[in-house]
Amino acid sequence: MKLPFGNRSTTPAQDVVLLLARLALGAVMIAHGWQKLDQGGSGGTADGFAAMGIPVAPAAAAFAIAIEVGGGVLILLGALTPVVGVLWALNMAGAWWFVHRDAFFVAEGGYELVLVLGVLGLVLASTGAGRLSVDHLLTRQVTGQRDEERQPEAVAA
Repeated sequence: MKLPFGNRSTTPAQDVVLLLARLALGAVMIAHGWQKLDQGGSGGTADGFAAMGIPVAPAAAAFAIAIEVGGGVLILLGALTPVVGVLWALNMAGAWWFVHRDAFFVAEGGYELVLVLGVLGLVLASTGAGRLSVDHLLTRQVTGQRDEERQPEAVAA
């Protein structure tokens, strides 16, 4: 079984940069999700989404909060990074489409931050979390077991 993450070779410097990217993105994700929970919870977020014209606002609010808080924790840990990265990019695509597409700069309600955060999610999804991650630990254990199973036993001379 080939897992979709963790099998890429990285240098120590790349591992540190991937860790920093995950820490930055995870912190922003969690902060945004926590803000939604703190300022009205799921119901208040759904009401706000409905006011912005987001379809199926209760489901969209639940998805946004889950990917922001839960996905943020997973990104911090480097767990399920490709899956969370893609889901995060989809969340940001929705934010762009329904809320931020009429301007570029954040100060004008624009999409510059949404764009950067979504692309960062895709970068992590495509590169993986690096060796300083849960993804790497899990993949190493699985591939290590497979490698041991494939090794032919030494022939006695």
